[in-house]
Amino acid sequence: MKKSIICIVGASGSGKTFFIERLIPELKKRGIKVVSIKHDIHDKFEMDKPGKDSWRHKKAGAIATIISSPKRIGIVMDTDHDHDPEELLKYIDLNKVDLVLAEGYKKSRYLKIEVLKDNKLMCKDDPRLIAVISNQSKHPKRSLPIPYFRWDQAEEVADFIIKKLDL
Repeated sequence: MKKSIICIVGASGSGKTFFIERLIPELKKRGIKVVSIKHDIHDKFEMDKPGKDSWRHKKAGAIATIISSPKRIGIVMDTDHDHDPEELLKYIDLNKVDLVLAEGYKKSRYLKIEVLKDNKLMCKDDPRLIAVISNQSKHPKRSLPIPYFRWDQAEEVADFIIKKLDL
């Protein structure tokens, strides 16, 4: 079964993470089980802190390091390409997932919600753009035939996503 994937896109510093942090609890309140994927195009992240055992294992040359506890599993592994969100789902028990929210992937083939910075749309010509989020009180481009939401409307965005994807 193919899972629904929505990419939350926008310029650096636009508030993508800020908005996702508000959207996930609203979806969860409605019974939607969400997996999030953070796309790091700059390849600068470290999942574990420098000096910790898993970090030391990876730095020593392990091609993959798995951190396991009774409540969590984390994997850091080498890869030969930038993975598409759907490729990453092989690591998840899809029977427990309703929706994948991917932060980033603005050039992907998936549906997108753009979080605006300075009211400048990056994806205005993308037919997969389904909504816009902004901290401005007016819709930045009235000619767009898609919904516009403010940052404080995570409840409304959750309802929109559920209806749009028939979740």
